[in-house]
Amino acid sequence: MFELFKRVKTVVHSELNNLIDKAEDPIKMVDQYLREMGSDIQEAEKATAKIMAEEKLLKLKWEEAEGMIKKREEQAVQALQEGNEDLAKRALEDKLRMQQEAEQLQHLYVEASKTAADLKAKLAEMKSEYRDMEMKKASLKSRAQSAKARTNINRSMSMHNSEGSKQGFKRMEEKVLRFEAEAETSEDLNTASRTLDDELKQMTQKTKLDEELDLLKEKLAKQTNVTNE
Repeated sequence: MFELFKRVKTVVHSELNNLIDKAEDPIKMVDQYLREMGSDIQEAEKATAKIMAEEKLLKLKWEEAEGMIKKREEQAVQALQEGNEDLAKRALEDKLRMQQEAEQLQHLYVEASKTAADLKAKLAEMKSEYRDMEMKKASLKSRAQSAKARTNINRSMSMHNSEGSKQGFKRMEEKVLRFEAEAETSEDLNTASRTLDDELKQMTQKTKLDEELDLLKEKLAKQTNVTNE
């Protein structure tokens, strides 16, 4: 179990700074690593709790055995005082048996205590690593978002700066220039047409005026002739 956790931790440390360059989503991958680490921590907690319970049980049995040793010795003394040597021997025999059992229980308890202490230390280390990974996840998320933003911006700039875009823009600019030239030409033609119409109109008006003037001259000439006669 602890070896598995170490492998997961090693993978996280070795790949954490390279995930952004890969196809998979780095945040999802880190979440997966955290789930695996969390599962390992739960298993470690169960194992630690089990060995701690065993440690307490062995200590309790060892203390009970020590208490029974003391009790059998007191009973043997009491039996001798009452003159019952056979009962005293039986009490001492049980005392010796309990001493052997107590020694075994003591040995098992010491071993269980060492194991429990080791498991608790490793569990604390695992939880510390897990918290460290959670903090790195926040940092990685920020880095991933920043990297994606830069990639999108660079991709957009690359598209806008391409030769195709430049040529297309140039074509549109030339097309607008043609539109403007056509508009100016149509305005010039319209102005020229209006000038011609005005000149022709003025010529017509002048002709009518001359006719009126000639008619008036003829009338005056006739009146002069009549007077002279």
